[in-house]
Amino acid sequence: MTASRLAIGVDLGGTRLRAALVAEDGSILRRTETATLSASGADAVLEQIETLARQVARAAGARPVCGLGLCAPGPLDTEAGKALSTPTIAGFTDLPLRTLLAGRVPWPVLLENDAIAATYGEWRFGAGRGSNNLVYVTISTGIGGGAVVDGRLLHGRKGMATHFGHMIIDPDGPVCSCGNRGCWEAFASGSALDRQARKSGYDNAENLFAAARTGDSTAIEIISTAANLLGVGLVNLLHLYSPEIMILGGGLAHGFDRLAGGIQDCIESTAMPPFRDVPVVAAGLAGNSGLIGIAAMVFDRQGNVS
Repeated sequence: MTASRLAIGVDLGGTRLRAALVAEDGSILRRTETATLSASGADAVLEQIETLARQVARAAGARPVCGLGLCAPGPLDTEAGKALSTPTIAGFTDLPLRTLLAGRVPWPVLLENDAIAATYGEWRFGAGRGSNNLVYVTISTGIGGGAVVDGRLLHGRKGMATHFGHMIIDPDGPVCSCGNRGCWEAFASGSALDRQARKSGYDNAENLFAAARTGDSTAIEIISTAANLLGVGLVNLLHLYSPEIMILGGGLAHGFDRLAGGIQDCIESTAMPPFRDVPVVAAGLAGNSGLIGIAAMVFDRQGNVS
């Protein structure tokens, strides 16, 4: 029997940087993470990526590692291997990210949008396994996502498809990190909920959810509003992509038990009737969707897996 291939997955976020050694069946053999030095410039972040990748690679022992997959926040031109204008990481503007990283590590490098990689992970190994049509939405510092339509993962021009967070749902709304007003991300991301929590006397969204679970009426009301705003965007995606399943991941999805009811109420009241029976579920791979997804992309670019 041929031994399972190994790949390194790296998931770069504006807040956390994660790396893992992943086997062909989606299992993680070693994983590590650290705070992203997002304000320190591109060289500092690239050094972090190299350090974590080499750390997890040690778990391979004598077995070869067939590649390194990096998923990062966009916009990215994944065809050219460039970070175009990532607002959450200093220096990630017109940056030849794939080439620079390939010059630091001994493995072939694949670059992908983080949310598209997480979509692939959930499709191959997570909550969307077996589906031909799905939408994945990640809700953390910002909002991103991906879609599988008719059994194909969407990439679009330059690999920049499915930047869901920048749908404008209210042109008079708050300013988004992209500079526009009223993006879905500005209303319903984890950062937006953190701001609302602090404004109401809670330390952050995590404490807000904890308070809601004790019956705190103010916390429950804030979360209800957030769930409705999430639902508004999800209804748009239901109508655009007609998925079999919608999957929520990212940090805010840890509060899925408190959000699910409000999201479903919004779908029931605003989606066209034929779309209302689509299940909305939490990610099956939790915080590892991107790591496993980008590693799976490395394997699949090098030939079909068993």
